[in-house]
Amino acid sequence: MPTYEYECEKCGHTFEEFQSINSEPLKKCKREGCDGTVKRLFSPGAGFLFKGSGFYITDYRSDSYRKGASSDSSSSSNSSKSTSN
Repeated sequence: MPTYEYECEKCGHTFEEFQSINSEPLKKCKREGCDGTVKRLFSPGAGFLFKGSGFYITDYRSDSYRKGASSDSSSSSNSSKSTSN
């Protein structure tokens, strides 16, 4: 669920609200004692949040690329073994 940013047209108070994308936009200010109306602001958003041990450029390569890369690495490891003997 996205976080939306609102601003009160009466008092200028800005706040964020965690809402479903299908929810109606808020209409009233959340500041105590204020009865102003709020408008939803445009914001750039948070972007991507990566979690985990790591993400690499080769994580989502096609199967044909992976097969070619594994055959390249096995042939290069075989050639390095034969030259070291």
